[in-house]
Amino acid sequence: FDDENLVSCAGLAPVMGLAEQTGLSELVEEKVSLESVRVASAGVNPAGKITTIIAGMAAGADSIDDLQVVRSGGMKRLFGEVYAPATLGQFLREFTHGHASQLASVVRAHLVALAERTSVLAGIEEQAYIDIDSLLRPVYGKTKQGASFGHTKIAGKQVLRKGLSPLAVTISTDTAAPVLAGIRLRAGKAGSGRAAGSMVTAAIRTARDAGSAGTILVRGDSAYGTSAVVTACLRERVQFSVVLAKNAAVSRAIEAIADDAWTPVRYPGAVTDPDTGELISDAEVAETTFTAFASTDTPVTARLVVRRVRDQAKLDELFP
Repeated sequence: FDDENLVSCAGLAPVMGLAEQTGLSELVEEKVSLESVRVASAGVNPAGKITTIIAGMAAGADSIDDLQVVRSGGMKRLFGEVYAPATLGQFLREFTHGHASQLASVVRAHLVALAERTSVLAGIEEQAYIDIDSLLRPVYGKTKQGASFGHTKIAGKQVLRKGLSPLAVTISTDTAAPVLAGIRLRAGKAGSGRAAGSMVTAAIRTARDAGSAGTILVRGDSAYGTSAVVTACLRERVQFSVVLAKNAAVSRAIEAIADDAWTPVRYPGAVTDPDTGELISDAEVAETTFTAFASTDTPVTARLVVRRVRDQAKLDELFP
């Protein structure tokens, strides 16, 4: 709309006000530089252009054209240095992987500044959790840069889909919800664990810069139960809890667990035996000691926690 006396996204005022108080513009000016550009004006004032893009995304924009939302109505009277979508598109098209890395550095530094000023990571001085995961996001343009076919799950089924595969790492605490500490856009066909070691290392250092003085626990699924991720955790002296892909060595370790070492899990549906008082459950856990990555230069001996569930195809046996 074009009524200059109305503002459609008044909530942007405190959001961008906080961003300025925590030095977002200064961080961009310090860390982001577009020196060699095809269009001379494209690299001018990256701080103003990036904050315009951030404001647009916070207001719901998911394309370059949608960034017009921050110029509608009285928005230009509320904010300075607001750029047109065409200018922002020209700016973004100059970006390379190096520029994306510069922005990643801004994200980490700004999260530290937010943690100092707000309770976004309350409790981080006692316990911090770092979670890493990837996802596949579909694209529909035939010439989308980096788009390729990768595997994803839809309704529990593995499917092949054309898209891009971001790798994301978050930091959370016992009392604070996860916040992004880093995200890296990759081709759709990229392996889930690609570059995970460096992402985890950067997130651990960000958590410490944000005030973590206690325990840090890194968590990930089987894509991150790798030598690179575990070695990064050991190098940074933090705890880790990752899933191992099942292989012959893991199977041998599981088979060696004694029958009386399994403990029932109190899942929904678990009941107590009225005669013995013991818990009866469709799932049990046990642990053993296991040396992972034995064939590499960095073998790691740690606890292997195993969960087994009842086979619904063999109900005559509790745990075949």
